[in-house]
Amino acid sequence: MKKIIYTCLLLFCITPMAFGQGLPTAVPEEVGVSAERLQRIHPVMQGYVDEGQVSGFLTAIARRGKVVHFETVGMRDIENSKPVEPDTLFRIYSMSKPITSVAIMMLYEEGRFHLDTPAAKFIPEFKNMQVYNEDQTETRDAEKPITIKHLLTHTAGFTYGWGNKPVDKLYGEASLLKSSKTLAEMVQNLAEIPLVHEPGERWTYGVSTDVLGYLVEVIAEMPFEEFLQTRLFQPLGMVDTGFSVPAEKAHRFAALYRYTKNEGMKLEKAPPLANEDLGFFPAGGSGLVSTAADYLRFSQMLLNGGELDGARILGRKTVELMRQPHHRWGKGGKGSGGFGLGFAVVTDVSQADILESVGNFSWGGAAATTFWIDPQEELIGVLMTQLMNNPHPFQQQFKVLTYQALTD
Repeated sequence: MKKIIYTCLLLFCITPMAFGQGLPTAVPEEVGVSAERLQRIHPVMQGYVDEGQVSGFLTAIARRGKVVHFETVGMRDIENSKPVEPDTLFRIYSMSKPITSVAIMMLYEEGRFHLDTPAAKFIPEFKNMQVYNEDQTETRDAEKPITIKHLLTHTAGFTYGWGNKPVDKLYGEASLLKSSKTLAEMVQNLAEIPLVHEPGERWTYGVSTDVLGYLVEVIAEMPFEEFLQTRLFQPLGMVDTGFSVPAEKAHRFAALYRYTKNEGMKLEKAPPLANEDLGFFPAGGSGLVSTAADYLRFSQMLLNGGELDGARILGRKTVELMRQPHHRWGKGGKGSGGFGLGFAVVTDVSQADILESVGNFSWGGAAATTFWIDPQEELIGVLMTQLMNNPHPFQQQFKVLTYQALTD
């Protein structure tokens, strides 16, 4: 009983520092969660830290709009003995994608385009795209135009260039997200590279969401980062999310680590100093820095059907459309399901071999961050860490440890 009381007291003690304008808290039992069973999360996460496999974690769970678990474990900066704290800033990488997808859907709601509108209406460079044949030995004119829905569902034919095929070499040479000075320049360079398949033909993960960021910029007639700040982050009270880290917040920024097969976890990038450049390329697919508290607010807005604390970001029907499975994704094996307009969507729990619900929508980031939203259970989970090339199953374990704690 003492342990349960301590857990609840800890949650309420950290609330002022952790949340600020964040979600309210609740004693877990008030929203159908067992405080005692939530305590199973800590030793599992602590085990990874104790064995030197991960630097540290921040795990957060909200149910029915109330936070019932918000815990830090380990270090945000091992070399300087700085612990993970409730307001630690993390590189969220591809967890930027759902945010960008919401941004473009805000403009969809204003009647600026249809989902089947060709992207070339706003990006003339996409009018005459080339597409590779199956073995990438030759190219031909694309038969179909790239639509905005293709970009939202990763079916446009763009990739990331992570393989060893001819198209991957072209992506590597273009270095789209590193060498481009602006989103416009990135899109211009991308238009010179053949598609890996006809638009709409299949799911291929790539720079589609970065293109959506540029579309927001063109359609809204303002810089993409300005649109996010004024139309999304400020209304939602996401005070620590953006493509830059203010100098006064630099001390909160986590170090980045990478797992290597031969050496285990190694430092990839130390936290910058306050006098260093703390700005990042405004890549809609990977460029944002955020906190767990901010991402909880974003997730709760979606769970609420597009609204939070009086700020209406999207209409309820738009969110429902976004979280429908519009296309198969993955390679069709266990765990594969549908892909919505910016999220993976669970379509068959029996294929996932993990505790969750049909209709869950989620995504993750390259540094092993992850989140999911479960409309059936009115449940949100967020896990933050900073480990590239992650080989460990802690994301799945965190999900199981969350669901096993539900009592109604």
